[in-house]
Amino acid sequence: MSKLIPSLDSTYVKYAVIAAAGLTAGHMLSRLAYSSNANAAKNKNETDYYESQKLLDEYLAMHFGKELDLLQYDFFPAEALEFPQRCAVQCIKYYEGTLPCRALDIGCAVGASSFELARRFDEVVGIDYSQSFINACNVLKETGRMNYSVITEGVLTKPCVAEIPADIDRTRLHFQCGDACNLPTNLGQFGCVLAANLICRLPDTRAFLYRLPSLVAAGGILVITSPYTWLEQFTPKDKWIGGYIDKDGQTVTGFDTLKSILGSHFELIDDENMQFFIRETAHKNQWSVAHCTIWKRKMN
Repeated sequence: MSKLIPSLDSTYVKYAVIAAAGLTAGHMLSRLAYSSNANAAKNKNETDYYESQKLLDEYLAMHFGKELDLLQYDFFPAEALEFPQRCAVQCIKYYEGTLPCRALDIGCAVGASSFELARRFDEVVGIDYSQSFINACNVLKETGRMNYSVITEGVLTKPCVAEIPADIDRTRLHFQCGDACNLPTNLGQFGCVLAANLICRLPDTRAFLYRLPSLVAAGGILVITSPYTWLEQFTPKDKWIGGYIDKDGQTVTGFDTLKSILGSHFELIDDENMQFFIRETAHKNQWSVAHCTIWKRKMN
């Protein structure tokens, strides 16, 4: 296990729960990024929200909730559960063991993907902006379990427990706060990098994408998931990488731009749509679809 990475000095990337298109909403795993000239009072209120117990409980439920705790009805989409674990499975599926046995989970939230990655990788680094989330990750790392609750109705709640499977070596993990758009230069290289539902909530997605070749070792795997919900609330429109018509009248999608930016350093080896589910209350829940792309770092 390499020595711990220094904490990052950043104040602008936050996870949030976002409404997806349509009548049903979709929570995002991704961190919301805010520009440095944003209104300070507004940022304080948002920071307080993202550090709230309510949001922490929702993420613990999303990452570690058992089916009986989350689904009360036969017609609920059970196959949409365990999205973070399924993201990690994609990483492990394509990883080749001769590469650096290190994994980076950018925007790890409360850590389910990171813990799952530790089944295969000797060292896993999870980075997230929220101190509350990182605190939860470290409790789970140290004790293997953490109490939380899910809302049934109003202020009525149901107690639950997040548990890390006993066969996962928790000593392989390190968690720290950090900014996805301002990662340190001393992280080193990884055999696998995961960025789950992050890119459409950054103030400058291209800057983040241009950083990736230096993080993924030659032959390594990069997994990016996104529902491509571009919103000016989070990303200035001139920074969108998809969801618009360009000056030549051509449609530009997020997937198009990923291929354009990453293509010189990565080979696209697979892609698929992955559904995910968030429980809010016993009767209000959220369902979304993320596009998962798997890339292999070229040897050049």
